[in-house]
Amino acid sequence: MFLVGLALVAGMLRGKEGTIAPATSRETKLAVSGFSVSRRVRRLLSVIAVVVAMTSTAEAQDNSEWDVSGTWWVQRYYLSLELVGGGALPLNEAGQQKYAENIVGLEDGSILDEARRLCVPDGVPRILAGPYPFRIVHTPGQTTILYELNGVVRFVEMDRPIYPDEELEILPRYSGYSVGRWEGDTLVIETAGFNEKTFIDATGAPHSYQMRTVERIRKLDDGTLENVITVTDAIYYTEPFNARFVYDHYPSMRLRDYVCGEPHRDISHIPGVVEARQSLRPFNR
Repeated sequence: MFLVGLALVAGMLRGKEGTIAPATSRETKLAVSGFSVSRRVRRLLSVIAVVVAMTSTAEAQDNSEWDVSGTWWVQRYYLSLELVGGGALPLNEAGQQKYAENIVGLEDGSILDEARRLCVPDGVPRILAGPYPFRIVHTPGQTTILYELNGVVRFVEMDRPIYPDEELEILPRYSGYSVGRWEGDTLVIETAGFNEKTFIDATGAPHSYQMRTVERIRKLDDGTLENVITVTDAIYYTEPFNARFVYDHYPSMRLRDYVCGEPHRDISHIPGVVEARQSLRPFNR
């Protein structure tokens, strides 16, 4: 579209022999803000404005389906990660030992679930199951995910490679470092550079600093969002595994401040929350 517009502009500028056509006596010059502008130039500027508008409109139409923005809320909350296809986490021997240590420590209080007690970020993939709403915002070069739970913010840099390992190891983060790209109507987010202060889920399933995740986020329809995440961590797991999360759209909902230790919005209507609160390791919110 933009090239077509340039051709139109070139046609206005060129004379019959293909050279720049000189101004004629009919092209009376007008003084505008101290500059002398001919009618031909004014027509040229008008064409350029139309071309820009047409190009922006065309791009907006082409990318209209590349949009998962809005406020979303999980359909069901699970304490443990629900794998695609069912089954248990593919823990290796080191993973089984670490998981058992975490379970005992969470039960006797020697290990603190800091995400629930100190309101630090839940980390990925645990945050994806959170029973509070979140918002996705697209801006040029970046997608931002704002979680009401613990006020977590994830910055996803678009269309760039993920940082090399030697840089990620310098300052690991709760939510890691994320980069994204569009594959058709699916937003693909790759994340690495996690610290080891979070769990895979609310039961204490472990992960190491080597964990990497790939999320594939797409709309199933205008009111439903799907996120299928692939988790890879060779230190604690024998193979990569997938989990799937589904969310409902709440276009009129506003995120609220989340203040650690203070009463917050009621989430008891979310399936799974009441059961979680009644379990041995309840979700204390």
